[in-house]
Amino acid sequence: MKPRQSNFWKVFATPTVIALLSAAGLFAALLGDGLWDALSWLGLGAPAILALRGLLQRP
Repeated sequence: MKPRQSNFWKVFATPTVIALLSAAGLFAALLGDGLWDALSWLGLGAPAILALRGLLQRP
């Protein structure tokens, strides 16, 4: 009998990436100005865009 494959990463991969992007954006916002501001906008904007994309694709 073949052992069942874990669905852990299938379930938690996307939320983990979103959490890491958010944490990186918040950390970049605390570090300084200039390039850090741009990185914080990217890090915090990406999860917002992903959430809007998910909401707008629903029928």
